[in-house]
Amino acid sequence: MMNTKNRIKSANPYMPLWEHVPDGEPRVFEYNGEKRVYVYGSHDTQRIYPCGMDYVVWSASVDDLTNWTYHGVCYESPNGNPLFAPDVVQKGDTFYLYAAENSNLRITVSKSKNPAGPFTDTVLTELGHDASGRVIGGDVGILVDDDGSVYAYWGFGKACCAQLNDDMATIKEGTLHENFIGHCRTDWTEKDEFENPDDGFYEAASPRKINGKYVFVYSKFCSAPLPAYGLNEWTSMFLSYHYSDHPLTGYKRGGDISYNCGEVVSLPDGSRMSTYEHGNNHGGLAEIDGQWYVFYHRHTGLNCNSTARQAMLEPIDVAMDPDGNVFIGRITYEDGIPVAQQPVEMTSQGPHTNGLDAFSIISAAYTCHISGGTQKTYVSTVWDEDALDEVAVKDITNGTVLGYRYLQFGTEASAKTLTASICAYSSLTVRVRVDSYQGEIIAEASMKAEETEVTAVLTK
Repeated sequence: MMNTKNRIKSANPYMPLWEHVPDGEPRVFEYNGEKRVYVYGSHDTQRIYPCGMDYVVWSASVDDLTNWTYHGVCYESPNGNPLFAPDVVQKGDTFYLYAAENSNLRITVSKSKNPAGPFTDTVLTELGHDASGRVIGGDVGILVDDDGSVYAYWGFGKACCAQLNDDMATIKEGTLHENFIGHCRTDWTEKDEFENPDDGFYEAASPRKINGKYVFVYSKFCSAPLPAYGLNEWTSMFLSYHYSDHPLTGYKRGGDISYNCGEVVSLPDGSRMSTYEHGNNHGGLAEIDGQWYVFYHRHTGLNCNSTARQAMLEPIDVAMDPDGNVFIGRITYEDGIPVAQQPVEMTSQGPHTNGLDAFSIISAAYTCHISGGTQKTYVSTVWDEDALDEVAVKDITNGTVLGYRYLQFGTEASAKTLTASICAYSSLTVRVRVDSYQGEIIAEASMKAEETEVTAVLTK
């Protein structure tokens, strides 16, 4: 029976399917002699509104990103207002948590000797404002440079950055820069020379220093249709980047690193189709045990409305050409030199970088492709560990396609059958295809109404 097999965990999403930590900033810290990657993000616990009243911490050994540990709550809202996207950095033997309090209206900094917290001694910072003193939002990202200098980046619809004083809270005089990259075009942003409707900053500031370059990761707002992704409306689904030789100025456009609209497929008429409902995106980069990853989030629930987002990751390439240009994502090389990049695809495998074990139990909720059908099909959401068995793909109708990238059958595959748990409300036929949603059918089986499990014989 199915329940005697190993169950895949920590795929995509890599946290448990009942946990909802978007905006995840990954940080590799060594603590008590062990290197682990810690993830800090918002916490979607309100269910009808995004974010929540606390931050929680999850971590994994750099040797195994499929085994995550929950460390509990590290910081709580001091006034009952939601906490938006945070960041944590280390300077000396102290870890600093930058919290976006009051629904992103003020930025505080707290301290701990443990990367998992709790974080205390909270101080209000001077971040979250532009040069005129106007509040422009948080989503603050912090960079501790090689010489110990500290830089902060923040904004919503307008990007600001500055160097911090040694107190980690106040801005060093004369270092505040506005619009160090162009801003997006929306109904509420300014119409000025800094507007960039194609690649403008929206939110989600996340700085890193890579190979001596300052890399600024952010969510861009696309106000025009994107036919290459099958989208006819605005979107903020991309994580994109700029880079510079200096921490506060001189940023040059890089490209898009990842997106959360699922598999993008070509249709017979030459158009393109995205296969997962897109939404806002936020995350960061981390080099873990010699491999670079992008951390981001996807949306779940019937309307994918930012109230139950889940933590995702994909392996990426990072390279620099002889002229100092930075390439991040899926990179094209000519004679060993990077010449182009494009965003990595959204997958089901996550940290299982060799594919999900096809001989294990794989939750339907790891799908990265939902298309077809006569009504909207979606990944259901739960918020409690005890309700994990209730996570499912719901409202499957005639013609619905669910896709999973990638499965690993091994070099000498011995699988003869495929078994699926499906609640059949009427008689139906299940077909299994490989390589694409229109690929070769390698298994087919029928189910009667009220059956809950089907086994199909594999023909290939």
